[in-house]
Amino acid sequence: MKSRFLPLLMTFLVFSAMYLFAYSQFNSFGSMRIVGNLLRDNAFWGIAAIGMTFVIISGGIDLSVGSVIAFTGVFCALMIDRNGWDPLATFTLMLCIGTAFGALMGVVIHYFKIPAFIVTLSGLFLARGMSYVLSTESIRIEHPFYEQISDLVYVFPDRGRFTFAAAMFLIVLVVGIFLAHYTRFGRNVYALGGNPDAALLLGVPVARTTIGVYALNSFLATFAGIVLSLSKQSGDSTIAVGLELDVISAVVIGGTLLTGGAGYVIGTFIAVMTLGTIQTYLTLDGSLTPWWIKIVTGFLLFAFVGLQRLLGSGWGIFGVKDSSANVPPERQPGIQSS
Repeated sequence: MKSRFLPLLMTFLVFSAMYLFAYSQFNSFGSMRIVGNLLRDNAFWGIAAIGMTFVIISGGIDLSVGSVIAFTGVFCALMIDRNGWDPLATFTLMLCIGTAFGALMGVVIHYFKIPAFIVTLSGLFLARGMSYVLSTESIRIEHPFYEQISDLVYVFPDRGRFTFAAAMFLIVLVVGIFLAHYTRFGRNVYALGGNPDAALLLGVPVARTTIGVYALNSFLATFAGIVLSLSKQSGDSTIAVGLELDVISAVVIGGTLLTGGAGYVIGTFIAVMTLGTIQTYLTLDGSLTPWWIKIVTGFLLFAFVGLQRLLGSGWGIFGVKDSSANVPPERQPGIQSS
């Protein structure tokens, strides 16, 4: 029961139950139209959630993602629509700015020993304030490149649509899984979240990993803002307010341990799709207010935090509870008292 796979299994079971219930009420949930819409509608915040997964696995938190997404949209709209910049050049510059912003927060967190909550809260206000300084109005983006992107759609036989945003979501998912579980950086992130002191003794580059985690998260938040601007063909400084809370909720519901050291990127993806399924069901039902999604999210969040508590706090690097955590050193295998 204390296997590292249990939270992921519970997430999958919750998603399966939700989707089967929705399918029993609306047969359209068995079509690619719903699947395509789920991927498209949840793409931008799902991408941000994948980045947040790395941060929480490392034992940190980032409250700035929603503001970074809003700033990205406004910046791209101003540069492309108002100043006539090339979209690809604008995206490249914005990704560099976003990555540097995240890296700067990582530097402050590690070297100045300031809690990540405070540093990223400052980042939230800074990015949101800058987006308001740029513009307080929604800016429509009219550019041939945006029109071409909107035309990149694969239509299934049942008229379901697989869009550019959905494709980007799945690509980021695959890259995130590979990065977390098949690279040295991923192993360092797990080690850092499991026990920072032990990770340092084992030779893990703690400073570089911490900075890299926040840089990666901000990069993906910026990329999510670009995907959102391409989908909506506009930039708005008031968008994604409070999104960071939804993103953190999805990561926790996806089975990632809040204290770090355990979690799966695929679990975050399943959680995003679960919340998207609930939202779609409420929309189709029409008799329930959309605010029920907040109630269900709160219930699931409480349930998964309770599950984490039941599993205990002595999880190792890969999410398995370390039974030797409370055993004196002289009684642990391979260690003899002097």
